[in-house]
Amino acid sequence: MGSASGSVTKQDTADILARYESDPFLLLPILQEFQDRFHFVPPQAKEAIARHLSLPLSHVEGVVGFYHFLSDEPRGEYEILLSDCIIDHFRGRESIRQRLCDQFSTRTESAQADARVSIRQTACTGLCDQGPAALVNGYAIAALDVQRVEQMVALIRCHIPVNQWPETLFQIESNIRLPGPLLYADLVPGKALERAFQETPEALLTRLERSGLRGRGGAGFPTGMKWRLCRETPGEHYLVCNADEGEPGTFKDRELLRHHAHAVLEGMTLGAWVTGAAEGYLYLRGEYRFLRPVLEQTLRERRKAGLLGEDIGGMKGFDFDITIRLGAGAYICGEESALLESLQGNRPRPRNRPPFPVTHGLRGQPTLVNNVETFAAVTFIALHGSEWLRNDGTETSPGSKLLSISGDCSRPGIYEFPFGTSIHEILDTCGAQSPMGVQVGGPSGNFITPREFTRRLAFDDLSTGGSFMIFNGERDLLEVIENFTRFFARESCGFCTPCRVGTSLQERLIKDLRQGKMRKEELPTLQQLGRIMATASHCGLGKTAANPVMTTLEKAPQYYQRAFVQTGSGTTAQPCPMENPE
Repeated sequence: MGSASGSVTKQDTADILARYESDPFLLLPILQEFQDRFHFVPPQAKEAIARHLSLPLSHVEGVVGFYHFLSDEPRGEYEILLSDCIIDHFRGRESIRQRLCDQFSTRTESAQADARVSIRQTACTGLCDQGPAALVNGYAIAALDVQRVEQMVALIRCHIPVNQWPETLFQIESNIRLPGPLLYADLVPGKALERAFQETPEALLTRLERSGLRGRGGAGFPTGMKWRLCRETPGEHYLVCNADEGEPGTFKDRELLRHHAHAVLEGMTLGAWVTGAAEGYLYLRGEYRFLRPVLEQTLRERRKAGLLGEDIGGMKGFDFDITIRLGAGAYICGEESALLESLQGNRPRPRNRPPFPVTHGLRGQPTLVNNVETFAAVTFIALHGSEWLRNDGTETSPGSKLLSISGDCSRPGIYEFPFGTSIHEILDTCGAQSPMGVQVGGPSGNFITPREFTRRLAFDDLSTGGSFMIFNGERDLLEVIENFTRFFARESCGFCTPCRVGTSLQERLIKDLRQGKMRKEELPTLQQLGRIMATASHCGLGKTAANPVMTTLEKAPQYYQRAFVQTGSGTTAQPCPMENPE
């Protein structure tokens, strides 16, 4: 994914830009090509890109500066990104990091003197079920141990390009532990389209509404309603699959895209047929770029079979195609309006709502956005009818839900449970080991204690996008919370003060608490800060960034009290510096 280069010439820049149209939509792919080839985006390239796309230079610089996987400073020929997910830490990530740094005489977030190696971190690689994990020039390596690290070091010292490393290093286990209706479902490509084409788009839309399918991203908005709103809005329609599952502890889409890509892409095509979209995008999480080759191959197969392109499936006038757009390391792009801004070549700042993407999305036109799991489910509803979904789950939460289970259990991996399943049953099935608590929905979700294990997986009880992180009684809960607060401080887009300042203050206060520098009387400050962030932040990231602190203060206050007892912290309360955030 890019070869080393000493300098970037005008001809290099011209050759790259000659392959791209002068459309600002292409800014991110252009920047990624420069990053891949030269390991940074040099100043002269930014100037040329700005001219080519008729954008201000400040716009290009702002986009480069936003994404974690882009840089205006040279990075190593071999860029190693270690997962900072708390689950990877519990599996020995820190010893792996230290060993790599020692081998290359460097520090994290810096490059070796000869610019051959840089060691950095990413929030989560999407491999929490088989960590500690890393990305090397975009290639995923799971289950890191001393032997694998030594093998990597030897290959780097011999200047072997990453794409020539042994395939055994890149083996990723599927870890599908409990398949259900979706994971068991078998699809002959094109069959769901063939079945839908026997009726009308309105008939499929009615079938979706009757099924009760709700978006599988966690919010649970009725899918049929979203599709109808988009369909009935006049304009040039677009369609987007949100494959940017950046919530730490979430990795279910990894396997859906690896093994059920036809179902996802067919669901997207059905969405285009219903809404009238001619152009679709699959926005793929930057950490999943290793999935791109197989997805591109699947797209080629579908085009060859007449399932993408012009007159799809023999349906005269139904023209639709899909482009894969790779993210560049930004958790905020999981929010659909931020994702649309990223696609348009802007900094991915979430938009004010209303209006919503179904009426004002890409290029200000009606745009249908659903996630990977939702589009896959649509395919089988189209093929088998609404009862396919309603055979499982509850009245208000029909169907099943894929969970990415990791942490202190004997069988981490991907599970498909019917909605309505109790947390007790989920923990028993995955072999949870004396759980002290579970983080449901990732850092932005809900921490639950054993008193709540009778609760059920459902939109009207415990809703989740899919992350299910288990912690046993031997874990330091405050270490978990500090990791989560660091994640939010790192991922804040910086647009609004409550989130930009609040996430940094929250991280500092929790760090001070763990180091014995925080006074007991400052706890109300921490709570007050959380309330301000939740009510005054611009988007969902800031509104949920205090959840790890607020839910654990409420449900497990003993861990905070214990920290004060152990350190003997004392007296003076401080006013909240976020009292007047704007």
